[in-house]
Amino acid sequence: MTPSPSETARHVLKQACSAVGLDSDGAEPLRLAENQIWRLPRQRVIVRIAREGQSAAAAREVRVARWLARENVPAVCLVDVEQPVEADGRPVTFWAELPSQQHGSVEDVAELLARLHSLTTPAIELGYLDPFVRVGERLHAATTIRDEDKQWLNALHSDLLAAYAERPAGLPDRAVHGDAWPGNIVRTAGGVLMMDLERFSVGPPEWDLVSTAVRAKSTGAVSAREYDRFCAVYGYDVTAWKGYPVLARARELRMVTYAAQHAARNAEWRSQAQYRIDCLRGRSGPRPWSWKGIL
Repeated sequence: MTPSPSETARHVLKQACSAVGLDSDGAEPLRLAENQIWRLPRQRVIVRIAREGQSAAAAREVRVARWLARENVPAVCLVDVEQPVEADGRPVTFWAELPSQQHGSVEDVAELLARLHSLTTPAIELGYLDPFVRVGERLHAATTIRDEDKQWLNALHSDLLAAYAERPAGLPDRAVHGDAWPGNIVRTAGGVLMMDLERFSVGPPEWDLVSTAVRAKSTGAVSAREYDRFCAVYGYDVTAWKGYPVLARARELRMVTYAAQHAARNAEWRSQAQYRIDCLRGRSGPRPWSWKGIL
């Protein structure tokens, strides 16, 4: 008899925990998707099981977490075990469970980004930023959107790849978070810290700043007053940079393809995916638009 997905997941978890001396009995699944997240309640440990082929990314995330700890940048903490480990071909990492948390404010995001971007680029292998990572894969998986829209999005992707390669000079390259929105820079009783380190790389700091700028200028998720505070705390307004339109368009494309991919698996996302496409194609009026879901 073929094991069920949940049985397979628990087998991988048990194998990984055993490799580092942790007990997986009583483990609670927090998310069982391409990437799995489990909680070990008795040990207050979070176990992240990445999909196959992500060993290099998992190892980079471990290097980043250790570097941030050395630099006293508040971030999620690794459990003190040798990691990542491999279980059935999947890389696994182990993290200290966080206390209760909520999304950070735009000022929290600006403060931590300013602190991060002030650091000398670390002498660890990070790789160079790819703003378009998984965009092509997401478009291929977007089976519920119209063919004409998919063709248009693929053409936009190609145009933006070329424009990004020729972008104007900006701030010096630094270590960047890669996905700096308030869901990844959270507030706990102990203060503000960074989460989700898998997109860390070396690249233009503007990419981290564009995330908040797009939420203000394109989607309306951040008010004009909040955005002014963001710029004041960080000390720079990325929208004044000549390369901003290219990076903003790249961020918008990522947000559209995220919704389009989810629409293929979840019918509740279909109207939102089409709405985002219509916004990007100029069918839904001028910015800011009103987008739902993860921004």
